[in-house]
Amino acid sequence: MPAPRISFEFFPPKTLEASFRLWETVRMLAPLSPDFVSVTYGAGGTTRALTHEAVTTIGREFGLNVAAHLTCVDATRDETLAIADSYAQAGVREIVALRGDPPKGAGRFTPHPEGFSHSVELIEALAATGNFTLRVGAYPERHPEAADDTADVRWLKRKLQAGADSAITQFFFEPETFLRFRDACVAEGIDAHRVIPGIIPIENWKGIRRFALNTGTTVPAWLDDAFAKAERDGREDLLATALCTELCDKLVSEGVEHLHFYTLNRPHLTRDVCHAMGVKADVPLENVA
Repeated sequence: MPAPRISFEFFPPKTLEASFRLWETVRMLAPLSPDFVSVTYGAGGTTRALTHEAVTTIGREFGLNVAAHLTCVDATRDETLAIADSYAQAGVREIVALRGDPPKGAGRFTPHPEGFSHSVELIEALAATGNFTLRVGAYPERHPEAADDTADVRWLKRKLQAGADSAITQFFFEPETFLRFRDACVAEGIDAHRVIPGIIPIENWKGIRRFALNTGTTVPAWLDDAFAKAERDGREDLLATALCTELCDKLVSEGVEHLHFYTLNRPHLTRDVCHAMGVKADVPLENVA
């Protein structure tokens, strides 16, 4: 079975210490030759300038294909397209186009009066420029704002029809969650290979669990039990590596060709899982530790 293609998500640093962690993360994972890496926006577009700096620096210093996150939040159409144009002028050729989360405490998303109302409008405008490969988000479990269980698949189809090239899913903990979603996409006429599963290596179970609950991701009871036992035995890292590798292996055995890792700027577990999946580094892994 061939090794999967891979990609990574990073987030822009807000402190000097976080900057060192980001660059160490990129340095460790770049030798794995990802198809692309993406850099996120903060909620409400709070890291817009930091995202731009991180995107351009990663591309320039590491030679990676970098996808910049771009959202509809708190900006006019002209401002958003100006940001996209600045990326194009900097040589960035990929964008992850998202509606975006509202600022903290704002509740539901409210479009800027002169901005894009939703992600489909943003995708259409970016596609019209002809400058970018466009990736979008997808939800293998029901989005909190979805009208019904099929709404997420129908909305994803609209985004792809608007000009998106592929979709990256929210993370999940059991392979069946993604496989059911992929089947639903195929039934709606979506090419299965355009849907990339998002994988989150569990560096810290309590933190990831809290994150999952905030995003509506199902937390299986067996995971709570497994990490409780592993914590008592001091084997959390071993368990996390085994679980993530098993999840990825199951997906690949079911025909998944591309895995997207949410690194949280913590590279070791992601690197170990990629190595276990047969993804070989351009240089020996021990030389980038």
